[in-house]
Amino acid sequence: MKKIKQGDEVIVTAGKDKGRRGTVLRIYADERILVESVNIAKKHQKPNPNAGVPGGIIEKEMPLDISNVMVFNPATSKGDRIGIRQLEDGRKVRYFKSNGEVLDT
Repeated sequence: MKKIKQGDEVIVTAGKDKGRRGTVLRIYADERILVESVNIAKKHQKPNPNAGVPGGIIEKEMPLDISNVMVFNPATSKGDRIGIRQLEDGRKVRYFKSNGEVLDT
């Protein structure tokens, strides 16, 4: 079970966007994640009339290393470490290490 999943709200802990929050859009196999409106890069794009793509400078999100983000805990309003525990009914759930609150429902 992964500690960070798609759709989680995370906070960036290192780099130029330190302190910014966003939602995880995608997780890549090489331990990198794509976070909404974080790590924006400008890309110079050529127009392609056949595909209907306009040219110009576009801004797009670039992946971050998964070690540079923490899951946001709304109870403490900070990033928090995640643990995995097994419930009485046998399900595995993620929980916040600081207050023991279960993240998965």
